[in-house]
Amino acid sequence: MTPVELSRTVLCAVRRAVDVGELDVSVPASVAVGPPGPGGCGDYASNVALRLAGQAGRPARDVAEVLRPHIEGDPGVAEVTVTGPGFLNITLAAGASAGLVEQVLEQGTRYGYGDTLAGQLVELRVPYDTRAEIVADALVRIVATQGGRAEVRHAEPVNLRPVPAPEDPALLGHDAARWALLHPAAPDRPRISADHLLQRESNPLFRVRYAHARTRALRRNAATLGYSHSHSHSHSHSHSHSHSHSHSHGHNSQSQSRVGVPTGTSGTGVSPAPAPARFGTTPAETDLLAALADYPHALRLAARDRAPDRVARHLVVTADAVLGFQYTVLPLGDEKPSAAHRARLALAEAAGAVLAGGLSLLGISAPEYL
Repeated sequence: MTPVELSRTVLCAVRRAVDVGELDVSVPASVAVGPPGPGGCGDYASNVALRLAGQAGRPARDVAEVLRPHIEGDPGVAEVTVTGPGFLNITLAAGASAGLVEQVLEQGTRYGYGDTLAGQLVELRVPYDTRAEIVADALVRIVATQGGRAEVRHAEPVNLRPVPAPEDPALLGHDAARWALLHPAAPDRPRISADHLLQRESNPLFRVRYAHARTRALRRNAATLGYSHSHSHSHSHSHSHSHSHSHSHGHNSQSQSRVGVPTGTSGTGVSPAPAPARFGTTPAETDLLAALADYPHALRLAARDRAPDRVARHLVVTADAVLGFQYTVLPLGDEKPSAAHRARLALAEAAGAVLAGGLSLLGISAPEYL
C-alpha cells in the first residue's frame, strides 16, 4: 500500500463514519499521512482526527477511536493505534510494502509524480544570479512532476532569490556545482569547495551517486548468479537533463513482472514459483521502505515551497538507507538465491529508480559505475 492509497483509505473511513452517523462533519477533500512523529508507532500516522475534532464537537481522541475500526477494516492495514491527543498510527499488513515496491518499479523515475498543481502556472521571477537561475531550472522540472507549469523570467518584483554563492561554482564541474547550489536551503549560503568532489562518505553528493551505482551493480551481480527482477522501464534513461518531465504522467508499463517473481533461473536452484515477497523484516529494509514511501511527499513539498533542496536532502536519506541495506541483497557463500533475495533485489532496484529520478530532476547525472 502506497501513501496515496493509504490516504484514500483514511478518507474512506471518514466517509463511512459520516454515512453511518458516527460523526457529524463535512468530509474533507483530502487526508494527509506521513511518518509517525515522536511518541508515535507503526508505518504511518494521520492527524485527521485533530482536524475534525472542532467540527465534530468532540475530543480528537474520541474522533480517532471512531475512525480506528473503519481503517482497520481495510485488508492492507494490520493495526491502528491512537496516540497523543488523537493521532492515528497505522501499521500496514504483511505484503502491503510489496505493493509500494511494485509501484516504484512500474513507474520508474516517474514515481512520485502527481496532480497537486494540475493546471497551475507557477511564475518564477529571478535576479541575474547563477544560483537563482539553477534553482529555477530545477523547479521547472519539479513543478512539472505535480502537473504544473513553471515559467522563469528576469523581472521585478523578484519572488525567488536564494542567497547567492560566494564565488563561481563552475570550477567544481557541472554535477558538483549544481549540487552545491541546490542542496542548501534558499536562505543558507552555499559552500563552494572541493569537498563536493571528494569520493568519500563525508560528501553527500558522492553518497547519493554511489548508492545509485551500487543498485545497478547489485542488479548486474544478481544476473551473473542467474536471477533478476526485470522491469521494462530501466531508470538509466533518466540521466537526461531536458525538460521532458513535463509530459503526461499516466504512462506506466503494464508488462512489469510481480515483485519476487524471477525472470530466469539458469540452474541456480531458484524456484519458478517463489513465495510472495516480504519486506520490512530488518531495520535496514524498514528504513529504505520509509524513504521510498516518503519520496512523493518530498516532491510535493519541493514543488509547493519552491524548494529543490527538499529533493536533495531526501535523496541523501534514501542513499544512506541503500548503503545500509545493500549487504543483504545477494546470497553469501554457497547460499542459493531465494525469494527473499529476489525481493531485496526488487527493493534495491526501486531505490535506484528513485535516486536516478531525483538526481535527474536536479539536473545531475546518475552514473551506472562509480
